[in-house]
Amino acid sequence: MDDLERGILIMFDEWGAVDDELKKQAKSYCSNIKEKPSVCRLCIEKLCCSNLVQVQFWCLQTLHEVIRTRYSTISPEEKHMIRGTVFSIVCLEDKNPVRVLEGPPFIKNKLAQVFIALIYFEYPLIWSSVFVDFLPHLRKGNVVIDMFCRVLNALDDELISLDYPRTPEELTVAGRVKDAMREQCVSQIVRAWYDIISMYRNSNQDLCTTVLDSMRRYISWIDIGLIFNDTFLPLLFDLILVGAPSDQLRGAAVRCLLAIVSKRMEPQSKLSLLQSLQITRVFRLVTEDGNAELVPDIAALLSGYAVEALDCFKRISSEDAKRISMELLNEVLPSVFHVMKNFEVDATLNIVQCLSGYVSTLKSLTPLSEKHILHLGQILEVILVLIRYDPVYRTNLDVMDKIGIEEEDRMTEFRKDLFVLLRTVGRVAPNVTQLFIRNSLGSAISRPSDSNVEEVEGSLSLLYALGESLSEEAIRTGSGLLNELLLMLLSTKFPCHSNRLVALVYLETVTRYVKFIQDNAQCIPIVLAPFLDERGIHHPNNSVSRRASYLFMRVVKLLKVKLVPFIAVILQSLPDTVARFTTMNYTTEEISGSEDGSHIFEAIGLLIGMEDVPPEKQSDYLSSLLSRLCQQVEALLRSAKLLSYEESKARIAVIQQIIMAINSLSKGFSERLVTASRPAIGNMFKQTLDVLLHVLVIFPRVEPLQNKVTSFIHRMVDTLGASVLPYLPKALEQLLAETEPKQMSGFLLLLNQLICKFNILVRDILEELFPSVADRIFSVIPREGLPSGLDAVTEEIRELQELQRTLYTFLHVIATHDLSTVFIAPKCKAYLDPVMQLLFYSSCNHKDVLLRKACVQIFIRLVKDWCAQPYEEKVPGFRSFMIETFATNCCLYSVLDRSFDFRDANTLVLFGEIVVAQKVMYDKFGDDFLVHFISKGFSVAHCPPDLAEQYRQNLQGSDIKALKSFYQTLVENLRLQQNGSLVFR
Repeated sequence: MDDLERGILIMFDEWGAVDDELKKQAKSYCSNIKEKPSVCRLCIEKLCCSNLVQVQFWCLQTLHEVIRTRYSTISPEEKHMIRGTVFSIVCLEDKNPVRVLEGPPFIKNKLAQVFIALIYFEYPLIWSSVFVDFLPHLRKGNVVIDMFCRVLNALDDELISLDYPRTPEELTVAGRVKDAMREQCVSQIVRAWYDIISMYRNSNQDLCTTVLDSMRRYISWIDIGLIFNDTFLPLLFDLILVGAPSDQLRGAAVRCLLAIVSKRMEPQSKLSLLQSLQITRVFRLVTEDGNAELVPDIAALLSGYAVEALDCFKRISSEDAKRISMELLNEVLPSVFHVMKNFEVDATLNIVQCLSGYVSTLKSLTPLSEKHILHLGQILEVILVLIRYDPVYRTNLDVMDKIGIEEEDRMTEFRKDLFVLLRTVGRVAPNVTQLFIRNSLGSAISRPSDSNVEEVEGSLSLLYALGESLSEEAIRTGSGLLNELLLMLLSTKFPCHSNRLVALVYLETVTRYVKFIQDNAQCIPIVLAPFLDERGIHHPNNSVSRRASYLFMRVVKLLKVKLVPFIAVILQSLPDTVARFTTMNYTTEEISGSEDGSHIFEAIGLLIGMEDVPPEKQSDYLSSLLSRLCQQVEALLRSAKLLSYEESKARIAVIQQIIMAINSLSKGFSERLVTASRPAIGNMFKQTLDVLLHVLVIFPRVEPLQNKVTSFIHRMVDTLGASVLPYLPKALEQLLAETEPKQMSGFLLLLNQLICKFNILVRDILEELFPSVADRIFSVIPREGLPSGLDAVTEEIRELQELQRTLYTFLHVIATHDLSTVFIAPKCKAYLDPVMQLLFYSSCNHKDVLLRKACVQIFIRLVKDWCAQPYEEKVPGFRSFMIETFATNCCLYSVLDRSFDFRDANTLVLFGEIVVAQKVMYDKFGDDFLVHFISKGFSVAHCPPDLAEQYRQNLQGSDIKALKSFYQTLVENLRLQQNGSLVFR
């Protein structure tokens, strides 16, 4: 063993016997050998004399790499030597003392790759006889035949197959190779395939399987007549039907038939091929016992045949040919249906897509024939079978453990295409579809409860999915059989309703079709029942109960006034649910997503908040609920000081639940009702606000609790309107006192809502709050903004960036709602400079273009507000700041920077605002602005006098679009004159 062999063994060590440093040295040594000019000769020598598999692999790998990357640098003599040696190895010529073909499969596969690398560069121009020379060696037996198949497979993988991305050069070479093979040797190769299969079909089925799988790859581009003839085709069917000794060999023959069926050709030729194939011969294989292993391949063949027959129907214009295509399709479909209903096959998705195409085609055929209607019914049967859960997962799905979650996710994804197919059938044959669902539901109901869970869930899921394709009018009127079907749905109490999946899909289905009740008010009691009893809100499974609360809220939203006569009955069924939501145990349960159970309070609010409810009853209903909830809060607050930390946490969680409940309850009451028509209702909510604000005093600086109170104030602003204003100073003062600087975003959002709703009515409140707000925010946000770039972003920086964005919005809302006087109010003046500096810096530099736009808009509004009259000086120094600092830096230097990208849509919007700012400054400041902008700004930017004069003329004109267009051209011209590296002054 020489150094190279030792190095290769060390490099490929898999037992951990070699330390990493030595392995690294060995790798470096072998890599250096690869770079030597003589490496090809060295590899050939080692292949011919080394029995070490690792050495053989390294040599073949190196040869493949050198040929693929450095072929042009190899000398003609070495190419001849490589070619001769590799050919002698694959053909098992006796002159080689080492039999590489006796090695493991990965060695033979790598050898095939080397062989194909030579073909890539040398066939047919240099090595024109390679395949012709190879064929006579096949008589040496299975070792050479196996190697020949590996070569053909490698040729397909490495060069011909379009399943892999190919470069233009590779596509050209592939075309050249295929053309040469078609002309020179394909017919001989096909004859060899036939002879090998005929000879070895009983003695070496594995070899025959290998040959057929190799042949299948080539059917797509060789002359179909070489395979589809009276010689080869009977052999394939004989293997399949008479029964080859192995299912693997039969499967390989079926896959070859599929390749024949799928071969691209003109539709008329394809139709003739499909007719001649007599595919009906294989139908019995899917119904006979003993063919289970063969079914997946048969399924793929049948679906492929159906796809091609359907394609012929679509592409052929002749009515006679269309008739034949449909006959062929109608022949094969029953077997496809049988496979789908009785076997799990990999081709399911392809078959579903094929069936979707078939059903879509039937849209153009009116009226449908009996056979078509029969097939549509069978398609519905297939869908129902496929969407059913496996009973083995029943317990997992009910308790939703890890296995149950994974199975539900898998089935949800799997069902998508099937439901699309269902809706397509529903559009083509609505009565057939509705009758099928009615019958399947009736069948499921009639069976014992312990065996029909999956059947009921599947039937209900069909009805639910069908609803997505029905119009509101169709649902409302119960068109067709829908009326009967929905009455059956509403009147049925399934024995398996305790199952989570059945309960959920039943409630979802009722909700989807609830518009039917609008014209069938007599059904309201039977619609309410499943939501209010143990099938819904009182279901033992919490996820069902919470989902039922949400769905019930949606039903109430839709039916609203029609439910007024039933309010008392509904409320009588809910006290335990209402109470449970605000208990300790409920808050400790896992709550997922937005379905936290609070929707039942929203539903109650929608019911009792309608003006159709008599005032005295409305007051009684609301008072009963609010007083009970507020009393519970007060009781929790009274005992808070005596509690331990853990007990306080539990109390806080309950209070949060109560606030969520009141918040949801208030959504049903309109501002007009609580302030104008029934102010007593508004007073109840105001009293509730007083109680909840006291929570912040007892439990200070508890962020989740503070967020809930803030959310409630948001709600009260919408509900109580201007009548909430007297309560705001105290509420906002308490909130602000408990808010940390870094947590100010929520508080600012609340202020934004108040400003947008009440405008100048909140001026006094803002003037009181603004100093504290600014002081807190500027304690954590520097005037020059926050760090940017990926390296600078931490979780803390992200939070501060969010706060900064909210601050910009807050300042923008103040400026654009006639409240700019807040900035210059006596209590707020001290913060004017830091606010201006932050806005100025951001308008020039911020990475977020839309935030820059907002900052520019703020300055535009301030100019209009503070400089309404010429030479008016409401804010000393503001005028000179805008002319000398803002104008040149923001309106000129920042847009000259190369980072200001005119190709970006948002940047163009910002640019438009910058142009507007210049126009406004000229309107308010006159020549003072214009002279300074041209003399100071344009001179630094080396703007030619003629362009400056054109700018003056455009600015003085009234066409803002023309000004924007000219200024963009001006900026782009100035960029060409300088390197874009201006320093802000």
